[in-house]
Amino acid sequence: MRQILRVAAYAVVVRDGQLLLARSPGPEGVPEWVLPGGGMEHGEDPYDTVRREVEEETGYRVEVTGLLGVNSVRRTVARRLGRKADHHAVRLVYAGRIIGGELRNEIGGSTELAAWQPLDAVPDLVRIRMVDVGLRLWRERPAAGRVERAEG
Repeated sequence: MRQILRVAAYAVVVRDGQLLLARSPGPEGVPEWVLPGGGMEHGEDPYDTVRREVEEETGYRVEVTGLLGVNSVRRTVARRLGRKADHHAVRLVYAGRIIGGELRNEIGGSTELAAWQPLDAVPDLVRIRMVDVGLRLWRERPAAGRVERAEG
């Protein structure tokens, strides 16, 4: 079985009781909200990854204000021709604040819409589990940098 390691960096940006999110088309065409962020390029520092990805997906420049934690998930995923892969995702989650830029949608990327969502409305959004993991890390600030059952 092929082994795949993906490392990504995401930002939790909260301002005036709202969370900055991006919307992705979703795996089955159903749009889902995601934290701004994404995969590291080879040789790229995760700190630079999160700043680049937030700007690409939302138009904002952010200052990283802290490392909230790390989320590590391993699962078997289907690949082409019925093959399977051992997929391991390591996600670094940072806190950030806006220092410039203007809100805009990403063009030709992995997301289609960027928006501020009220924190109390997030549970009702169609979203990936990583949004919940990021918010939990932001709220709890665990000393160990991880929350239990932080899958997805």
